[in-house]
Amino acid sequence: MTSSHKLILITLLSFIIAFSAPWIGLSDIANEIVKQQILLDIRLPRVMFAFVAGAGLSLCGMVFQAMFHNPLATPFTLGVASGASFGAACMVFAGLNVTLLGFDIITIGAFIGALVAITFVFFISQLQRGFSSETLLLTGVATSFFFSSLILFIQYLSDMTDSFMIMRWLMGGLSSASYHSLLQLIPIVTISTAIILWLSRELNLLMAGDDIALSRGVSVKQVRYLLFFSTSLCVGGIVALCGPIGFIGMMVPHICRLLIGTDHRWLTPATIMFGGGFLILCDGIARLLIAPAEIPVGIITTLLGGPFFLWLLIKRRQG
Repeated sequence: MTSSHKLILITLLSFIIAFSAPWIGLSDIANEIVKQQILLDIRLPRVMFAFVAGAGLSLCGMVFQAMFHNPLATPFTLGVASGASFGAACMVFAGLNVTLLGFDIITIGAFIGALVAITFVFFISQLQRGFSSETLLLTGVATSFFFSSLILFIQYLSDMTDSFMIMRWLMGGLSSASYHSLLQLIPIVTISTAIILWLSRELNLLMAGDDIALSRGVSVKQVRYLLFFSTSLCVGGIVALCGPIGFIGMMVPHICRLLIGTDHRWLTPATIMFGGGFLILCDGIARLLIAPAEIPVGIITTLLGGPFFLWLLIKRRQG
């Protein structure tokens, strides 16, 4: 089966999941007006938001794995999610309850925290007179630990209510998804996707190594700059709107790489479709597992991602 046929199958599977997910559980509701309101006002925006967020996280994970030559890399490797979480925790601790330009204060704080983390990683990596993948990786890990310790410090100082709000936000979830948040997310993911699709050839060459990419005329440093900022801003925007949803960006690109191959001209659209459908599926499990209560979808993805990470680690060690 060729790559194009596999891509078509992945796309069909994702569309089947996306079209069937809003209807699950609606048959138990007798009132047609209520059923229509739930479908149009709650289920549809949530499913579309899940697709866009899942596609964005998966795509950024694919880029980081190509840049670092490491299938264990995730969209949160560079500390962007930790910075966003720290910004959100600061807003909860401050007790602010305002809206600016249609964004609530927690979302604004999370995005500012992500920008701070991106800027910090960039300037620290520049001290090494370069922008190598090794420097970026080590700086990102250190930044992630630093912001995580600050989050724990804020939680320690917070009262019970604020501490619970911070912990709930850190679990990641789609319960607050709406058409408004969807319209805020789509431009961020669309711009990042366009840049990554434009640089598909360069990603293939980066996978082969910096020396080979340079010999083929790729400006490695500039390409890495562009990919770093576009993917980091995309991750920051997603995390700011729905919290950190872990392991999507690690699992999906690796699964798609096994199915479709390493050519990013095919891998990129496959990752978009598979990632969107996968997060919709995980959100459906989160809604139904202990219905009528709801589990944050970040818990489901982490429960799936933990064993997958161990399997991948054992497979790499055996190889």
